[in-house]
Amino acid sequence: MSDIKKMHMKSEGIDWEVPVETVPLPSYGKIYSKESWFYNKETVDIKAMTALEEDILTSQAYLKKGTVIDELIKSCIMSRDADPNDLTAGDKNALAISIRITGYGSDYAAIVNCPKCGHINEKTFDLTSLEINRLGAEPVEQGKNIFEYILPISKKKVLFKIMTGHDEQEKQKEQESKIKVLGEYSVGMVTSNLEHMIVSIDGVTDKSKINSFIKVMPAFDSKKLRTHMANIQPGIDMAVQLDCDGCEKKSDVQLPVNTEFFWPRT
Repeated sequence: MSDIKKMHMKSEGIDWEVPVETVPLPSYGKIYSKESWFYNKETVDIKAMTALEEDILTSQAYLKKGTVIDELIKSCIMSRDADPNDLTAGDKNALAISIRITGYGSDYAAIVNCPKCGHINEKTFDLTSLEINRLGAEPVEQGKNIFEYILPISKKKVLFKIMTGHDEQEKQKEQESKIKVLGEYSVGMVTSNLEHMIVSIDGVTDKSKINSFIKVMPAFDSKKLRTHMANIQPGIDMAVQLDCDGCEKKSDVQLPVNTEFFWPRT
């Protein structure tokens, strides 16, 4: 995230300049359709967090709906045409982290357990040091969220997509419906994710036929496909190095994002 540039936008009425940052999208905007505001955008300009965005963060209505981050991004992008639900999780995280930096700085105090000795560490991490994972494969066509993969065992050609906010919402609704009818054990996470990401198999686009194949897909095919999907995902690498105060050893850990991410103690 070190390639963020700065420009300025003047506020009205009182002589004050609101900082505006240029944030790179990990996907380069390549997978968004021409109808999306994010189409082909390699970078997005965001204004710094202000008291207005703090109101959004504390809005009980947004918290109840689970749309706080979406509303925060929409407010900082300053475009009514920008729908954060068009974004993949990785692009959305990149914008959210950059917005947090503009509001409260790059220092992030977090509690991290050492994977070697279990010691609980209170550490401060620099959010600007997090690396960007760029889109790891080219889509089959510019402006289409479609990627190709050949399954190693069955040799089937799979076309799949990277899930966006819209896809996540659809998935959640379907899972809630299944649970109501069949119970909580009716949703398998592996098959559910594949069902929502696979677009076609050997040219077959019928969802019921795709879902039937997923249930009998060789485990090795499933694992390789899911690994490939994960490897090409654009986003922010949340891996950081922990210097443990207990055993004094170094470990790579995932940076935890807790309630203090947008509300730091200091």
